[in-house]
Amino acid sequence: MAEKLTFKYDREADILHIDKCPPYAGQESEELGDDVVARLNPQSNEIENLEVLFFSSRLLRSELFELPVTAAFQFAGRQMSGLA
Repeated sequence: MAEKLTFKYDREADILHIDKCPPYAGQESEELGDDVVARLNPQSNEIENLEVLFFSSRLLRSELFELPVTAAFQFAGRQMSGLA
Protein backbone atom coordinates (compact mmCIF):
# COMPACT_ATOMS: atom_id res chain seq x y z
CA MET A 1 0.00 0.00 0.00
CA ALA A 2 1.32 3.46 -0.88
CA GLU A 3 2.16 5.93 1.84
CA LYS A 4 0.22 9.15 2.30
CA LEU A 5 2.11 12.40 1.85
CA THR A 6 2.16 14.92 4.67
CA PHE A 7 2.85 18.57 3.90
CA LYS A 8 4.12 20.78 6.73
CA TYR A 9 5.39 24.32 6.52
CA ASP A 10 7.95 25.53 9.07
CA ARG A 11 7.41 29.29 8.99
CA GLU A 12 10.40 30.05 11.22
CA ALA A 13 12.87 28.14 9.02
CA ASP A 14 10.90 28.84 5.79
CA ILE A 15 10.97 25.15 4.78
CA LEU A 16 8.19 23.10 3.22
CA HIS A 17 8.45 19.47 4.38
CA ILE A 18 6.87 16.78 2.21
CA ASP A 19 6.96 13.49 4.10
CA LYS A 20 6.04 9.88 3.34
CA CYS A 21 7.23 8.92 6.84
CA PRO A 22 8.67 10.76 9.84
CA PRO A 23 12.33 11.75 9.23
CA TYR A 24 14.90 9.65 11.09
CA ALA A 25 18.63 9.83 11.78
CA GLY A 26 19.66 7.03 9.39
CA GLN A 27 18.35 8.73 6.24
CA GLU A 28 20.83 9.93 3.66
CA SER A 29 20.50 13.42 2.19
CA GLU A 30 20.92 14.51 -1.41
CA GLU A 31 20.70 18.04 -2.79
CA LEU A 32 18.48 17.95 -5.88
CA GLY A 33 19.24 21.51 -6.93
CA ASP A 34 17.33 24.78 -6.51
CA ASP A 35 17.44 24.38 -2.72
CA VAL A 36 15.48 21.11 -2.63
CA VAL A 37 16.84 18.36 -0.39
CA ALA A 38 15.78 14.71 -0.63
CA ARG A 39 15.98 12.38 2.38
CA LEU A 40 16.59 8.83 1.18
CA ASN A 41 16.05 5.41 2.69
CA PRO A 42 19.59 4.05 3.21
CA GLN A 43 18.66 0.51 2.04
CA SER A 44 16.35 1.15 -0.92
CA ASN A 45 17.59 4.63 -1.91
CA GLU A 46 13.89 5.61 -2.19
CA ILE A 47 12.95 9.23 -1.49
CA GLU A 48 11.05 9.35 1.81
CA ASN A 49 11.09 13.09 2.50
CA LEU A 50 11.63 16.31 0.60
CA GLU A 51 12.59 19.69 2.04
CA VAL A 52 11.95 22.78 -0.04
CA LEU A 53 14.16 25.52 1.39
CA PHE A 54 13.25 29.23 1.21
CA PHE A 55 9.70 28.23 0.31
CA SER A 56 8.01 31.63 0.77
CA SER A 57 10.41 33.34 -1.64
CA ARG A 58 9.44 30.79 -4.31
CA LEU A 59 5.85 31.99 -4.11
CA LEU A 60 6.99 35.46 -5.15
CA ARG A 61 8.87 34.27 -8.24
CA SER A 62 7.27 34.66 -11.64
CA GLU A 63 8.37 31.25 -12.94
CA LEU A 64 6.52 28.02 -12.18
CA PHE A 65 7.71 26.09 -9.12
CA GLU A 66 8.52 22.49 -10.03
CA LEU A 67 10.00 19.66 -7.98
CA PRO A 68 12.59 17.48 -9.77
CA VAL A 69 10.80 14.22 -8.86
CA THR A 70 7.99 12.12 -10.33
CA ALA A 71 4.89 10.95 -8.46
CA ALA A 72 1.86 8.74 -8.99
CA PHE A 73 -1.30 10.22 -7.44
CA GLN A 74 -4.09 8.02 -6.08
CA PHE A 75 -6.96 8.59 -3.68
CA ALA A 76 -5.93 7.51 -0.18
CA GLY A 77 -8.36 5.70 2.04
CA ARG A 78 -11.08 4.87 -0.48
CA GLN A 79 -11.61 2.38 -3.24
CA MET A 80 -11.95 3.71 -6.79
CA SER A 81 -13.87 0.89 -8.48
CA GLY A 82 -14.76 1.18 -12.14
CA LEU A 83 -12.23 3.95 -12.87
CA ALA A 84 -9.19 3.39 -15.04
